[in-house]
Amino acid sequence: MKINVLILAMLCLFSSAKAQQTSRTTMNLNGIWQFDQTVNAFPPAKYTRTIPVPGLVHMAEPKIADYDKFFKRADKVEAKEQHNLYNIDYAPRYSWYRKSVFIPKELEGKDGVITIKKSQYVTQVYINGIDLGTSMACYTPVEFPLAKTIKYGAENEILIKVGDRVWLPSEAAGGTDKEKEHYLPGIWDDVLLSFTGAVRVNRLLVLPSVANKKVMVKALLRNFKPAQIFYGDAMSDSVSMEVSIAEKISGKVVATKSGRFSAKRDNNSEVMLEIPMKDFINWSPDKPFLYKATAIVKTEKGISDETTKQFGMRDFTKKGKFFYLNGEKIILRGTNITLQRFFEDPDCGNLVWDKEWVKKLMVDYPKKMNWNMMRICVGIAPDFWYDMADENGLLFQNEWLYWQNHGWDDQIRKEYTDWVWTDGNHPSIVIWDAINENWDNYIGNSLIPELKKLDNTRIWDSGYMTGDQMTQDEMDEPHPYQGVISWIQPGANRDVYPLGNLDYKPQILRNIQDASSAQLVNEYGWIWLWRNGMPSKLTVNTFEYYLGKNSTPKQNWDLQAYWMQLETEWLRSEPSIAGVLAFCYLANNYGYTGDWFAGNIKDLKPTPTLDWLQQAFAPAATFINLTDERYIKMMEPHQPGSNLLFNLTGINNFATTVLGSVKLKILDSSGKSVSEQTINAKLQSFLRTDIPVSITLPEKAGGYLMVAEFTPENGSPVISRRYIRVGKLTDYTYFDINTSIK
Repeated sequence: MKINVLILAMLCLFSSAKAQQTSRTTMNLNGIWQFDQTVNAFPPAKYTRTIPVPGLVHMAEPKIADYDKFFKRADKVEAKEQHNLYNIDYAPRYSWYRKSVFIPKELEGKDGVITIKKSQYVTQVYINGIDLGTSMACYTPVEFPLAKTIKYGAENEILIKVGDRVWLPSEAAGGTDKEKEHYLPGIWDDVLLSFTGAVRVNRLLVLPSVANKKVMVKALLRNFKPAQIFYGDAMSDSVSMEVSIAEKISGKVVATKSGRFSAKRDNNSEVMLEIPMKDFINWSPDKPFLYKATAIVKTEKGISDETTKQFGMRDFTKKGKFFYLNGEKIILRGTNITLQRFFEDPDCGNLVWDKEWVKKLMVDYPKKMNWNMMRICVGIAPDFWYDMADENGLLFQNEWLYWQNHGWDDQIRKEYTDWVWTDGNHPSIVIWDAINENWDNYIGNSLIPELKKLDNTRIWDSGYMTGDQMTQDEMDEPHPYQGVISWIQPGANRDVYPLGNLDYKPQILRNIQDASSAQLVNEYGWIWLWRNGMPSKLTVNTFEYYLGKNSTPKQNWDLQAYWMQLETEWLRSEPSIAGVLAFCYLANNYGYTGDWFAGNIKDLKPTPTLDWLQQAFAPAATFINLTDERYIKMMEPHQPGSNLLFNLTGINNFATTVLGSVKLKILDSSGKSVSEQTINAKLQSFLRTDIPVSITLPEKAGGYLMVAEFTPENGSPVISRRYIRVGKLTDYTYFDINTSIK
């Protein structure tokens, strides 16, 4: 019996020792925290509110003092072009988060770190009354070593102070959007405590190369041992790092490699391992196959840290004017999400952190919409959004909140570099977007080339900087806003836009054709509505011009849906464009722009615009090449019974030829077909195919709807439409067909 007890005791001792040597211990501090606000920088005498983490200050209960000023539901639209961020209508306050955390005695002797993945706008952390430090980073992790602040086997007070946007230091990287009026502060991503040995993998960056069949693993090793104090003391430590690559789902290990490195004390040391990959499965939107890279660091005492990152084997490159995914040409189709603007939406609530809602928004709808790409515009997203995109096969253009010029070069370098280290494992992120609609010589010509050395697996976008302003211009982001708009920006056109004319060539389109770099049209559509069907602040004049004063929500939604369909057809018909991303899928209701949902955004109820964008974004389609005659006032009606000659424009984003047929119909105002014919179509890969059509128009004057229904072999019908006028009447009525997201 004594022998059995002795064996059991030895086993327990061995298990305990083994537990101390294995992977890091991580404590997730997400959940409900105590919360309150103060007008000065001193903590509150008592906490009268609670708040969920992650979240922003609008989620505090009871509500914060200025809640109603942050969230206003307008009864009518005020036409407005921009907002000065310093024109505030609330009292700036410090937001205080407090939590008591029990730290097990077993962790004593390890080195701890607190990580706040994202917090805006200036974050200061105290543990047990000791100030750990302050960070101005808003979109990359705020991290501090815990040092000697922790009481083991006891409760520990964690206190986090978050400042207001108006106090963000001048040197901070970006953070200004002239179409935002309220910048809500708060901790908006995960908060973690983690404990390791003396050498920690502070960052792990896994960079795949499909073409070269390898993975480059880069790591920042943080050595917590004190820097040299006395002459002759060690300045660094020899450590080993082993990286194993395994399939995420099966766990099958497919590659390993290890190496020895020097880790400088009280510092970060960058190390690299190149790992050959003999057999692997590519990551793509159609097959988002994932791997996990696990890095284990050992010192003379054994395992010091172990951490894992998921990644995908994918190449995203540029050849000539087009993008290539894993060596195959890909035309990007998609939309934009302006998440920082959505934060000030009265219905935002906790939706950004509701994984079921995010999946419906970011995965379910886009897959049905024929989209393969989204631009996270003027501000990035919580970490789990990128994980979800990785797992479901969605591509991202990931854009920093840098619209208006803001920040000092050294700080921009610091934050952008950490951005790449932090988010660079996600196969979904294929484009780093450094600037929106602006220019910055340091970013474009100094920083981006430097960051390309850190991560050479992605394309960089530097706003409106083009080849004549940059030494290396990989892509441009033209924004061909057309029609009646309220102000002029580069590429915008105040003249009457011949909506539906696919041969229209304004100067910005000629620039696109003449450019040598890839052209990604990631904004267009100056036709925004709020979710009640009212024009946005920027589009009051637009809707008044096309529909007159006091147009109804239904009239507005019908025009928007038709406009976005036809403008998308126009841009997708230009074969030199590498991608088309409509603006905007999610925005702030009651804002300067708008999105394509109705009612409360938690229900994600699509307006007709999303229904018709699904048609316009079909990978293979035929579009009617005729200028609209319902809304465009310059068009004269056709003679009754005359012969109309025009083209059907075919586009094909597939790598092979698509065969199909087009059923062309003309419907009168009651929906009756008065003309019908079928045309065979052969659509060449990645080219524009013009198909001549001749049709006899009705003898009866009236408003008509022309419908072209393209059905590919073994595929679903895709609809293009145009309103036409026959004969002169005082008033025309039209039949409206409906479609819905399938």
